Amino acid sequence: MDDAAVAKQIEKLVRFILREAEEKANDIMISAEEEFDITKSQLVESEKRKIKGEYDRKFKQVEVRRRIEYSRQVNASRVKVLQVQHDLVNSMRTACSDKLLRIADDSNAYKELLRGLIVQSLVLMREPSVLLWCREIDRYLVESILDEAAQEYARRAKVHPPKVTVDEKVYLPSPPTHHECQEQFCSGGIVIASQDRKILCENTLDARLDLAFKQKLPQIRRLLYGEAVMT
Repeated sequence: MDDAAVAKQIEKLVRFILREAEEKANDIMISAEEEFDITKSQLVESEKRKIKGEYDRKFKQVEVRRRIEYSRQVNASRVKVLQVQHDLVNSMRTACSDKLLRIADDSNAYKELLRGLIVQSLVLMREPSVLLWCREIDRYLVESILDEAAQEYARRAKVHPPKVTVDEKVYLPSPPTHHECQEQFCSGGIVIASQDRKILCENTLDARLDLAFKQKLPQIRRLLYGEAVMT
């Protein structure tokens, strides 16, 4: 084979090798692009999951904080409502207490009230001999009705009239000297005890007011705030 034929063969061989190389390069490029797309897709999906997970986590945190804040506000509102209700009931009790202080202004009505309180206390005590405490300003008024009260009790209980001794050394607290008085005071009434002082019947106006408020507080709340406050 002459040189020209050899050159042609070599040229054909070179073109074949180049074509094979180009095809191989194209295959590699296509494969690389496919692998790149797959890897990119995987990375994108992975980042999406991370972002979604972070979003879900932050959303839950925000939701938890929202619920906590809502609960805090609800509790704060409930406390305010309860405080207003408490203040209103206390204002009613204060108004009643102020009225009790004026009961003694009508001496005849207060005298009759004291007699009833003494009789009631004697009925509750059912003792043949008792001690009685009253306010110092009520002493002579109490002494003026003792016999009558003891006789009435005796008729009711069908017993001999009891011996009622007024303590002339110890007295119940005096009425308040002014509206804002913080010292212990007594609006009126009496306290009766057995001779050994083991049994005590506190029948002061303040004690009866306290008892009435404790017993009637559910009804008072219902009248003021309706059925909702009772649930």
